Amino acid sequence: MELAYYSDYAVRLVNSEEPDRGKDALTTVEAVRGLFGANQAAARRATDADVTRFRSVRARLRSVFEAADQGDETLAVDLLNSLLLEFPVSPQISGHDQRGDNGRPLWHLHLADHPSNATAGFAAIAAMGLAFHLTEYGVDRLGVCEAAPCRNAYLDTSTNRSRRYCSDRCATRANVAAYRARKRLEADRSPSTGRTANSAQTARANSER
Repeated sequence: MELAYYSDYAVRLVNSEEPDRGKDALTTVEAVRGLFGANQAAARRATDADVTRFRSVRARLRSVFEAADQGDETLAVDLLNSLLLEFPVSPQISGHDQRGDNGRPLWHLHLADHPSNATAGFAAIAAMGLAFHLTEYGVDRLGVCEAAPCRNAYLDTSTNRSRRYCSDRCATRANVAAYRARKRLEADRSPSTGRTANSAQTARANSER
């Protein structure tokens, strides 16, 4: 499993909450287990106590994305380093049962966690994955969706570093809103002068004095 894969752990956890909408999907141990995806062995370690612990880690990971989105690279790195120190992992070479054409194992790096609880294990993998993504592709590849009220985190994998939204849905919604705003502005403009209707009325009133 490539290290870049693990960065998605951080995105999944951060996006389990929509603060500007007052929504939080992380309310049960089942929701916590769902964040582990295919890693069901790790998910089974989760207990009710992990709900609160996961929320705490989520807030810290969101702070990393927000700092990066605001262009504060040093703060983003400092916040992420604090997570790495608190939740360490041990990289190990693994081949699982995968075999290449020559019959040899397909060796790759795997993040082996040694957690005291499910939160520690998840946080270790999420922080390491995010750290790999940041150092490999740049801190500006961590973003927060610009389509209000959505504030979902995302990892920019575009070739020209142009991503601004977490999904095509948010991008479409933002484009539609911008289009409607332009149309409203055009409707308010005076056809003859190009000034807004209010400006035209003010000019006429002044000329009549």
